[in-house]
Amino acid sequence: MLGAFVYLQRTEPPWYARLWYPLRYSTNVRVYASQDHLDPALLAAVIEAESKFNSNAESSAGAVGLMQLTPSTAKGIAQYTGGSRFRVSDLTNPDINIRYGAWYLGHLLVHYHGGERLALAAYNAGQDNVDRWQSEHVGIQFKETRDYVAKVERLKEIYRRAYASQLGY
Repeated sequence: MLGAFVYLQRTEPPWYARLWYPLRYSTNVRVYASQDHLDPALLAAVIEAESKFNSNAESSAGAVGLMQLTPSTAKGIAQYTGGSRFRVSDLTNPDINIRYGAWYLGHLLVHYHGGERLALAAYNAGQDNVDRWQSEHVGIQFKETRDYVAKVERLKEIYRRAYASQLGY
């Protein structure tokens, strides 16, 4: 029995991965990933890493919702994308949170010329930190951020494999 469990953990067939890594809001993920030129598995992986698909998640730093956006970041996104009546409570709305988070992740990917690792590092540690590390020609300086980037990259592959049809592959 233990051998079977170890085998499943190592091989992670799609049905097993779906047990451990659920995909909620797949239509929103697919639509906003397409709109912002993102890999839908990457977007799902960020949501899993940030909130485990809990739309009411809130961090000690004040980040809210599925993609753990801070109110100040979300307000800026709302204004930039034409919104005029942003409220913090909007961030617990899955549609709004995924839309804003996808836009922000897409913005970071453009800023870092498609560099996914840098965009993920900026999503986690802030764009100012990543820009400084780049200007100083050093790698990601926070262990937590290096771990985050590795986790999201691993989750992206799991979501791509486990939910290929739901994510439009």
